[in-house]
Amino acid sequence: MDHLKGVRVLSFNHFLMGPVGVQFLADLGADVIAVEPPDGAFQRKWGGANKQVDGQTMLLLSGNRNKRSLAIDLKSPEGVEIARKLIATSDVVTENFRPGVLDKLGLGYEAAKAIKSDIIYAAASGFGPDGPYVNRPGQDLIIQALSGLATITGTKELGPRAVGVSVVDHHGAALLAAGILAALLKRERTGVGGRIDVSLLSAAIDLQLESFTCYLNGETPDDVRQPGAIAGWYYGAPYGIYETSDGHIAISLGTMAAINAALDVPEEERVSDAESYVRREDAAASIGRALKTRPTAEWSRILDAANIWHSAINDYADVVKDPQVLHNKNFSTIDGVTGTSITLVNHPVRYDGQAPEIRMPPQRLGAQTAEILTEIGYGQDQLAAMLASGVVMETAA
Repeated sequence: MDHLKGVRVLSFNHFLMGPVGVQFLADLGADVIAVEPPDGAFQRKWGGANKQVDGQTMLLLSGNRNKRSLAIDLKSPEGVEIARKLIATSDVVTENFRPGVLDKLGLGYEAAKAIKSDIIYAAASGFGPDGPYVNRPGQDLIIQALSGLATITGTKELGPRAVGVSVVDHHGAALLAAGILAALLKRERTGVGGRIDVSLLSAAIDLQLESFTCYLNGETPDDVRQPGAIAGWYYGAPYGIYETSDGHIAISLGTMAAINAALDVPEEERVSDAESYVRREDAAASIGRALKTRPTAEWSRILDAANIWHSAINDYADVVKDPQVLHNKNFSTIDGVTGTSITLVNHPVRYDGQAPEIRMPPQRLGAQTAEILTEIGYGQDQLAAMLASGVVMETAA
């Protein structure tokens, strides 16, 4: 996939949001140079479930394919000089350090713009480039708590609950990639670069745009937690997740008349469509009692016949063998750099019916250090001296 062939992205990113956002560009053919310290970035040292594949963390495998790895010490003058030379050859500089960190190194936006006037500088942070929280640590769970997302995911009975994945990081990554693509198009048309800022806090609020729009307009609700089985405070019945005799089922859209008939809800317990919001908890209770009487597969056949939108609740074992997931090729198993197979989540967009290929699995730390430095003019003697002094680090590919 060569949509971004010829675009060089210099990435000073770590953890999840930055690497995943830049990986989207790498999948599309951008030459992404991932800059890390000689002892490796955070994603090489920590990852989900305490799992590793030949020393590779799950966090590393999640967001670092199709990138070249450059290991340099930015605390040294020589390392900063390498970074400045790379900025001069790049179209995009992107980073997700706390605001001000790269400025102190002489690698912030103003410095980058002085090196290359049309540079696109994309910064991702927890709370934004300035403001009262600028120096606070920003991380997915912290942002879920602060943004209201944990509250609306929780229930009245059990209180707040986190979303089961780093959802804010992932949405922030998509916004980062979208912002960079918009800036590249602008530069193509005008010749002018610019700065892009994406924050986890703004990403989390954007995830809740429907909910906040409902909250901020008209009468303010007393509570924004999920009421019983209903899947969100601003939804009416039957919209929610219910227990069956052998599992759970999600019911999305359908008239209350059709629901009541399909589930054979007793006449005295039936809630009308006109009351489906104001009496949603009563409706959910009667729907829930009916659904507990039969297994999920049987209810699915009944709901299909009644044209009521629904789905069984899949666990991960069900997802990976789902026929549509297999058809869409959402996962790919490839050889990792250690020779052991790894399975990755594929790029989510199709272009003319095709998905971008995985050209490189996540690389060993510094695997392309010599290659990249040679490209920007360093000779073998200089490279050898910097390797010996620890300014740069290289691992055999």
